Amino acid sequence: MSPIAPDGFFPPAQLERIRALFPHIKSGQVYLNHASTSPLSTRVVDALTEFLHERSNGTLISYEDELKVENNCRLAVQKMIDADSTDRITLVVNTSDSINIVSSGLQWKPGDRIILNDIEFPANVYPYYHLQERGVLIDFIKNIDGKVTAQMIADAVTPRTRVVALSAVQYLTGYRADLATIGSLCRDKGIWFVVDGIQAVGAVDVNVQSMKIDALGAGAQKWQMSTQGTGFLYLTEALRDAIKPAYVGWLSAENAWDFSNYGQPLLKTGKRFEGGTVNRLGIRGMTEALSLLLEQEIPAVEAHILALTRHLYEGLANIEGVRLISPTVDHERAGIVTIALPQHVDASRIFKKLLVRNIIVSLREGKLRYAPHFYNSIAEIDAAIEATHEFILHT
Repeated sequence: MSPIAPDGFFPPAQLERIRALFPHIKSGQVYLNHASTSPLSTRVVDALTEFLHERSNGTLISYEDELKVENNCRLAVQKMIDADSTDRITLVVNTSDSINIVSSGLQWKPGDRIILNDIEFPANVYPYYHLQERGVLIDFIKNIDGKVTAQMIADAVTPRTRVVALSAVQYLTGYRADLATIGSLCRDKGIWFVVDGIQAVGAVDVNVQSMKIDALGAGAQKWQMSTQGTGFLYLTEALRDAIKPAYVGWLSAENAWDFSNYGQPLLKTGKRFEGGTVNRLGIRGMTEALSLLLEQEIPAVEAHILALTRHLYEGLANIEGVRLISPTVDHERAGIVTIALPQHVDASRIFKKLLVRNIIVSLREGKLRYAPHFYNSIAEIDAAIEATHEFILHT
């Protein structure tokens, strides 16, 4: 593993090589909205373009070659999350798709319980919420200062708890859950630990084995820096076997090319949940996006992001009247820094002024959310801090 500098930042030469892959930087744009959707690197665009040219030229890609493309993507996901096998990986179109595979496939009984919390993004709520029609009970944990701790989850567990559903990183506060402790708790009690990883994978190190995660789903358009319509689901072998797929297709079968054998068993890999032809265009891009991150090594990517966010929250917290929503303790942080503005300041006006200044952040629930990634520089962070200060001061 490459050594990480004491300050956490990439060496200047490495950072410049990375930044050269993102053309929007040349226009002067400061993009700090990766918790929403990331720009595409030139490497991803080149991979997509090559695929489109192949198709436009009438090139017929063999099924074996198509499988290689898919398997390369699964291998990149496996490395990203330290799964024990590519067999554990299902390629999906978004986070909701991955969570629905789990929620709709488990065999629920009336009185079964699911632990959620009151600050989850809806994608990690709706797939479970409708199960109440089948007699499943939802236990909502009330957050404390934007946090949902392992102890809070332990206190909410009942003998009928079957699933703990949790975001690895909360979308608004940026709070990073103690996945390892929660995973151990769930494993010890025979509870499925199902994690929404969209705000974590690609930004911080997520190890599904050491964290004892049973299911990890994530769309790839945010921190993984892929196209929309791509993502993955990881399942342990035990949870995979406990799920009865709500929908299947011809490629779910053990021998898909034995067309007339309708009674054959399903595959014993994650591909059983894909059903039919996957988004091969997007998968080309996703593979390239993950490869770029893996080349930098995820611990180093995380260190750079944490160094940027530390500088960001320290600068924003010094603005009079600004209240930091995100945690400041390192192990509770990821790539998101969210602030509440002074009461007399309209956050939507500041958001629009930043946009005019070519600084891209998010407006979420009346708050400003900043989310830098591994190619952002400290100079860009300073520009965002200074512009935010200026606009608040003159409002």
